[in-house]
Amino acid sequence: MVTDNGLTPSMERLIDALKRLPGIGEKSALRLAFFILRMDASYAASLAEALLGVKEQSRLCSNCFGLTEEDPCPICRDPRRRAAEICVVEEPADLMAFERAREYRGHYHVLGGTIAPLEGVGPDQLRCAELLQRAKRGGVEEIILATNPTAEGEATALYLAQQLKPTGVRVTRIARGLPMGGDVEYTDILTLTKSLEGRQEM
Repeated sequence: MVTDNGLTPSMERLIDALKRLPGIGEKSALRLAFFILRMDASYAASLAEALLGVKEQSRLCSNCFGLTEEDPCPICRDPRRRAAEICVVEEPADLMAFERAREYRGHYHVLGGTIAPLEGVGPDQLRCAELLQRAKRGGVEEIILATNPTAEGEATALYLAQQLKPTGVRVTRIARGLPMGGDVEYTDILTLTKSLEGRQEM
């Protein structure tokens, strides 16, 4: 059976599913669907298995909220990491960017986004309370705010700095090595390293 637009129902379902991915429009979804169709059945099976596997096995670390298959994650469990230092990032992809730079050896805290009132996202929708609990627990000497240099990222950093001040923990902000409006995830390793080195008190 072929629909009015020349596609089979199964192809339409695949295209609809692909269009739900971020950054994938109608044309990109169509190209990807035809690519998958051209590949042999083993590729489709491995792709389906990988999709199911990531949903079943990957989860968030209960301590830092980074991606992991074990809880707590390997970073939080590693005795060689500096537990007294916490780098606060927006998303797990930002954590991975810092890890690729191989310069930072402390722990992390993933907020799960930024404060964005126009989108209905406030501190309660993020993991701000969990960060405060970690600071109050003791043993933390410095919290590095590494949110993106966007309006929302700056607002989130200011909010966290105010909330963390009473704890007595040193709060720093990564330096302006990152361009305004840029994303940590896509920043090159040298820029990330320099921004860490030049962090400032908040």
